[in-house]
Amino acid sequence: MGYWKILLLFFAAFFGGTSVFLFKGDNHKTLKLVLSFSGAYLFGITVLHLIPDAYHGNDNYVGVFILIGFLFQIVLEQFSDGIEHGHMHKHPHDLAVFPIGIMASLCLHAFLEGMPLAQGNQDQLVYGIALHHIPASFALATVLLTNKQGKNKTIFFVAIFALMAPAGYFFSNALSNGNIGNLQHYFNRIMGVVIGIFLHISTTILFESSADHRFNMRKMIAVLAGVAIALLGFLEQM
Repeated sequence: MGYWKILLLFFAAFFGGTSVFLFKGDNHKTLKLVLSFSGAYLFGITVLHLIPDAYHGNDNYVGVFILIGFLFQIVLEQFSDGIEHGHMHKHPHDLAVFPIGIMASLCLHAFLEGMPLAQGNQDQLVYGIALHHIPASFALATVLLTNKQGKNKTIFFVAIFALMAPAGYFFSNALSNGNIGNLQHYFNRIMGVVIGIFLHISTTILFESSADHRFNMRKMIAVLAGVAIALLGFLEQM
C-alpha cells in the first residue's frame, strides 16, 4: 500500500476531528450523510471483498471469529458509548472529566480497522475507513472539548486516534509477512474478527443514525451511492 494512502487515513481522521473548531452545534447534516455513505460503502466492501477473501483459505473457523468480532464490538461500545458511529449514546456532560474508556476503545477499534489493509489491494477499504473516521473523530473531539480538555489537548488526542489505523496496517503487514512469530498462519481468523467489527459498525450506522430507523430521501441516496461505488469497484476487479 502506498504511503499516500496511509497519509489519507491519518489526515481524514485528523481533519475530521480538528474541524470541530470550525462548526458549532451538534446537528451537522453533511456529516450525517458522510456517515451514511461510509457505512453503506464499508458494508459493501465487507460483503464483496473481505468475507470472500477470509474464506479463501478454506478455514472452517473463520465464521466463528466473525461472530467473535461482532460480539467484541458490542463490548467495546460499553466503553466508547457508540462514538464509532459518529455520535454519542450519552450526553457528553454525563461522562468523566477525561473519557478514558472512549479514547482507549476508539483507538483499539481504529487499530483493528487498519489491519485488513495489509491483505492484497485494499484501495476501496482505505477510502471507506477514511470516510468513516471523519464523523467518528469529530464526535471524539466534541466529547473532549465538552469535558474541558482544551484546544491543544484535543488536537493531541485526535492525532493519537488518527495514528491508530496506520499503526494497525503496519502491524498487520508485519504479521502477514511472518515478521511477528508464526502468527501469519492465523491471519484469516484475525481478519474474521475485523470483519465482525465492520459488520456491526456498518449496520448500526445504517439503522441507528435515523430517527425511528426511517430513511429520508437524502440518506437513501447516500446509502445507495455507497453500495453502488463498492459494487463498481468489485466489478472492475472481476
